[in-house]
Amino acid sequence: MNRLDYSGVKPDWQDAIASFFASQTGRVLADFIKTREDAGAIIYPPRPFRALELTALAETRVIIVGQDPYHGPGQAQGLSFHVPAECKIPPSLRNIHKELQRDLGIARPSTGELTGWARQGVLLLNAVLTVEDGKAASHAKKGWEALTDSLLRLVAQDSSPKVFMLWGAYAQSKEPLIGQHHLILKCNHPSPLSATKPPVPFIGCGHFSRANLWLKQQGLEEIHWEKFTDSEPIQNSFLF
Repeated sequence: MNRLDYSGVKPDWQDAIASFFASQTGRVLADFIKTREDAGAIIYPPRPFRALELTALAETRVIIVGQDPYHGPGQAQGLSFHVPAECKIPPSLRNIHKELQRDLGIARPSTGELTGWARQGVLLLNAVLTVEDGKAASHAKKGWEALTDSLLRLVAQDSSPKVFMLWGAYAQSKEPLIGQHHLILKCNHPSPLSATKPPVPFIGCGHFSRANLWLKQQGLEEIHWEKFTDSEPIQNSFLF
């Protein structure tokens, strides 16, 4: 398996990824990952570009910026905050579910799946796209940030209005990449360490309803946040 195969990503991301891997930074990153794999390192996720496979640039309406993939077996799937159905829901994602219930009355789901969001135009993009088993941030500052920053710039440069959800200091460090005609929503990270603390608690932020209200004001379709997977029906809006 070629972990860095990006042939499955949506066509409008392809040129940016190709340009990155043709650069010195991209070549160094690819060499680093191959060296670690050759040394026997267990690397997650199996498909680092999954977010770009599910959500096209042209369809992106909301961007949720993550930092680093989960580093436990089977968790990371290439989408920020998402875990597959068979995995226990991580604490940060449990708080996301809690805020959805508080904000929009959406019942907490039994799994941590978010593919239904991705297919509606919610780009679930981590800044770093690979990690080693049990070693958080082990692939940080190896080159991935150059690629994902370029992707965020590409999204921001698109003329269609978008909502950027920046949760925590790391995500908020990406704000300079974003233009003025988008909505930027900022609060603490949903981690239990910060979700209920100042300066802007995640619990109570209302980002999901605020995003939908703003999208509707721009003449765009709202996100059906209750549709966590492809199989779930779209319910009536709680807002309008």
